[in-house]
Amino acid sequence: MTTAFEKWLESSKNYQSPNGVEKPQPSELLKYLPGLYARDEFMGRFLKIFEDTLKPLQQMTDNLAYYFHPLMTSPEMMEWLANWVNLALDENWSLEQRRKLVLSASDLYSRRGTKRGLAEYLTLYTGIEPDIAEYMDGMSLGPETLLGINTTIAGRERYGFTVTLRMNGISPEEMAQKEIIIRRIIEAEKPAHTIYRLRILTGQQSQKA
Repeated sequence: MTTAFEKWLESSKNYQSPNGVEKPQPSELLKYLPGLYARDEFMGRFLKIFEDTLKPLQQMTDNLAYYFHPLMTSPEMMEWLANWVNLALDENWSLEQRRKLVLSASDLYSRRGTKRGLAEYLTLYTGIEPDIAEYMDGMSLGPETLLGINTTIAGRERYGFTVTLRMNGISPEEMAQKEIIIRRIIEAEKPAHTIYRLRILTGQQSQKA
């Protein structure tokens, strides 16, 4: 059912005063008041003051969900969101990388300390899927097994793994900076009792740790 305010608002849209000046539109806040005030021109103009003041706040409220979305919010708000999920963002990461990290934080936490979790974290930063090789436990030699023929004594640590990344087209300076951040990620995400080896392959150059 059309209210008295809506009827009056519709009839006043195309109204022009005799001198050709358009009549100002009444405040939309009138629709929240009793119908008695719908035809009160002064009230319509008076409420415009509050409407102009409250409209930005209303627009912010209507779009509140966007303020809490890491891919859409402002950089300042994103830093605040990172604190919510207990993330200390590295200033060396690009804005896009930090946004994706905050967005993926809950999933990364659920897989922390796992091979999959580490791979996802490194992929977020580098854009390259790493190769993570875990060292398997050794074996006992049987009575017919000859050491040195089909088996060897390796010096690999029992709780170790190797991370290999292939990154091309990067300057030595940029590579050095990326390696620092990559090591920070591995140290933070790996199980505490494990040790690792990092290999960064850049074309024909291989960096080993």
